Amino acid sequence: QVQLVESGGGSVQAGGSLRLSCTASGSQFSGDVMGWYRQAPGKEREMVALILSDDSPTYALSVKGRFTISREGAKKTVSLQMNTLKPEDTAVYYCNLYSGGTIYWGQGTQVTVSS
Repeated sequence: QVQLVESGGGSVQAGGSLRLSCTASGSQFSGDVMGWYRQAPGKEREMVALILSDDSPTYALSVKGRFTISREGAKKTVSLQMNTLKPEDTAVYYCNLYSGGTIYWGQGTQVTVSS
């Protein structure tokens, strides 16, 4: 059983920064894809950033150049540094892990950016 525990998030003014972290615990896993998705009210969940098994990142166009994804802690912790935040970044952010053919989700953490 894999569990994803998220931390970070909160409220910030436009132009500010926040950092999200997510630690996976439970079964052994390696060579997996971890990342972050977000869902704004009335919208579908969308990919924000992924980090692949070789630690190469992939970003949504809307956050490229502003967000940085990284992985540490024996590849069990994934972080998302969010800079130059915009009101349109407001959403619930979900940690995601793909391991052994199964997708796992965190509980979600709210990010609110005010103008």
